[in-house]
Amino acid sequence: MSKHIVYHIPVCPFSQRLEIMLALRGMTEAIEFRVVDITKPRDPELLEKTRGTTALPVLETPDGAIIKESLVILRYLDEVLPGTMLRQADPVKHAIESMMVAKEGPFTGTGYMFVMNQDHDARAKHEEKMLGLYADLSDFLEHHNPNGTFLFDAFGLAEAVFTPMFMRFWFLDYYEGFDLPDEAKYDRVRKWRDACLAHPATAQVSKEEIVKLYYDYALGAGNGALLPGRKFSSFVFEPDWKERLWPPKDKYGHKATDEELGLVA
Repeated sequence: MSKHIVYHIPVCPFSQRLEIMLALRGMTEAIEFRVVDITKPRDPELLEKTRGTTALPVLETPDGAIIKESLVILRYLDEVLPGTMLRQADPVKHAIESMMVAKEGPFTGTGYMFVMNQDHDARAKHEEKMLGLYADLSDFLEHHNPNGTFLFDAFGLAEAVFTPMFMRFWFLDYYEGFDLPDEAKYDRVRKWRDACLAHPATAQVSKEEIVKLYYDYALGAGNGALLPGRKFSSFVFEPDWKERLWPPKDKYGHKATDEELGLVA
């Protein structure tokens, strides 16, 4: 084995971080990506490599070592691949971007809890928490680079970490009608988010793909879990997402069948 191998699902935001980093460094062919179908039991050989854990992505080095956790994998590859690293070289700037990256966990968790919420009466609380985190990011950016676009001069480590989440939160736009209010306290983070989404190195997935594949998340079922009355997860590989129907936007109302989602003929 001469290449690093990443076991992943194509639409996974945590895997996309790695793809963005590779695209930025012009090394998209440097890593072998092997697709895992999360709607089926894990391959015993893969489970043996991961010592029974199922979270993805997982990286296998050319020497056979296994590395888990997307941020750990991202930093590892950033260090071992040839060329200029994505992370800031200056220790102070790297500490600042690391503080920003530390904000990603609560941000991601809140967005996923929001889309998976099934209690319409609790929606406002989820929205309030989500907006609070956006405001915090905006304040951080305003403090460290008030007149810039990215956290520093260019798209870097923090952007590679957050952009896949900005993309996944298209499901909040579609299923919850969520967007940032037109208020000054969100201006800086809106500028950052929009620039991240428009960057050419982040075009691995589309809004249509995310909305269709994450429909089951909007109904409270994640990671390929099967919903009552359904035979297929929205994360199945076939039929391809391009051939499926758009799911209904009203997640609190009618629950679409496999047929209505275009998962069966």
